[in-house]
Amino acid sequence: MRAWNRARLLWGYLRKQERLAGLPVEYIVETTAKCNLYCPMCPRETHPQPKEDMTAGVFDQLVREAGRSAEHMMLIGLGEPLLDPRIFDRIEYCERHNISTLLSTNGTLLDEELSERLLRTPLAHITLSFDGASRESFEFYRKGARFERVRDNFVRFARLKHERRAPVQVVVQMVRLERNAHEADEFRRFWSAVPGVDQVRVKADETNLLQPLAGHRPEDWKHPCHYLWRGPMYVKHSGDVYPCCQSYMLDGRPVGRIGESPLVEIWNSDEMQRMRRLHTTGRAGEIGICSRCLTTIPHPLLVAASLLLHGKRVRRLLPWVERLVCFSRLLRPPRRRGS
Repeated sequence: MRAWNRARLLWGYLRKQERLAGLPVEYIVETTAKCNLYCPMCPRETHPQPKEDMTAGVFDQLVREAGRSAEHMMLIGLGEPLLDPRIFDRIEYCERHNISTLLSTNGTLLDEELSERLLRTPLAHITLSFDGASRESFEFYRKGARFERVRDNFVRFARLKHERRAPVQVVVQMVRLERNAHEADEFRRFWSAVPGVDQVRVKADETNLLQPLAGHRPEDWKHPCHYLWRGPMYVKHSGDVYPCCQSYMLDGRPVGRIGESPLVEIWNSDEMQRMRRLHTTGRAGEIGICSRCLTTIPHPLLVAASLLLHGKRVRRLLPWVERLVCFSRLLRPPRRRGS
């Protein structure tokens, strides 16, 4: 069923169809809107969030509707997932529907007890977010966190994973920003030497809070954005559904809500079809959220490859693919408009 779903999405992408026969391969599911840090590059600073969790009703319905086609759910959003009291139940619930899961954590709560508990779950992938190789840069971007404490939490988690031979993929990630860009080599050197760390990822900042003039230029829209055909769709804790992970923070409107409309209707709503039509005709810049987006647009060959493989495998390969092709024409990073 899942391979057939990907085949239908691939056919729709290659044929530039506005209405798709398949459902998204991936979802970003914000199970909680609560967080315990202040980060200047985080959309929480311009979009205040309530201290609320996604209800079990919304989450369970999403998984049930997506269960026969979804391959990967990232249980992340504008909150710290380890603040969600149901997070372990949600991982298990996805597993019962054969959906792999990913968490991304700021590490402040990842003590030994929580680490042990997390390693006993069927979690497929965890991203340990650590934005810097020095106390100065890390604590500037992660206000409220302590450099040594979070570093020690992450090192302990990775070593426990290594000792227990847990199958979860561990990626330590730094977002490249003005104050930490010069630390990228040291960041890679340190974390590559920690047992249990599978990959070290240094990625570009895909929010526009610290670079409001950046965005795609008209010539960047040679290829349509893969998010509209493959996903991930973004589901807020409230159940509101957005076309992608960038649309909410760029003040886009939801295209539906879990529980009010079937998922297949949301995925093929009038707005989703309009966006696909503009993307396939080279007019994506007319969409406000797309013109200001900082997500890299991959070449159709990469999009096609991502629909030939299971979503779990694509997620595992992503950091390697980024490093291999970031300087080639297969990825088209956004540039500052007017430059």
